[in-house]
Amino acid sequence: MIVAIIHGIILALGLILPLGVQNIFVFNQGALHPKFRSVLPVILTAAMCDTLLIAAAVGGVSLVIISLNWVRPVVYGAGILFLSFMGWKIWRSVPAKRETKLLSLKGQVGYALSVSLLNPHALMDTVGVIGTNSLQYTGGERWAFAVATAGVSWIWFIGLAAAGRMLGKADSSGRAIRLLNVISALLIWGIAFYMGIQLFGSL
Repeated sequence: MIVAIIHGIILALGLILPLGVQNIFVFNQGALHPKFRSVLPVILTAAMCDTLLIAAAVGGVSLVIISLNWVRPVVYGAGILFLSFMGWKIWRSVPAKRETKLLSLKGQVGYALSVSLLNPHALMDTVGVIGTNSLQYTGGERWAFAVATAGVSWIWFIGLAAAGRMLGKADSSGRAIRLLNVISALLIWGIAFYMGIQLFGSL
């Protein structure tokens, strides 16, 4: 069981560390909100979504999904549109001043749900990587593997929001936040473009 737990932790770290739309959103919200507790809805929503996706993948959804050849092109096609839209929204949200309109509780949860459940990389990583890796384990070992991967998500999102909060407190002028939003939008568009290359290359 120890091997399964270590495997889950290492695999989850490798998947969650690269900068993606979900990480960008959690970090941004941490930087923008004046108090850390205000960003807890984002952290909880993102972490719970990851946990549900991991549980579904480990529970057997992966076996069904990977057997359907049409799933990957559909997920990637929808993901390109979604990421393009999210990049545009972030670009438009670049504040001219330090003050910026904060998302309501409903807005935070809604955005966190969208970047977690409509994010093609998160879906493919969970189903295609975590789910298939879990197949080498059975019974308690498989679920220990799942708990380990989910635990990394919870710790990561808490740390990411805390790092964003530290930047927000240190950035009294708002320049770092504006630069962060611009870079975030460009990165998301870059991910969408790269996914387009992958999609057309596989057709």
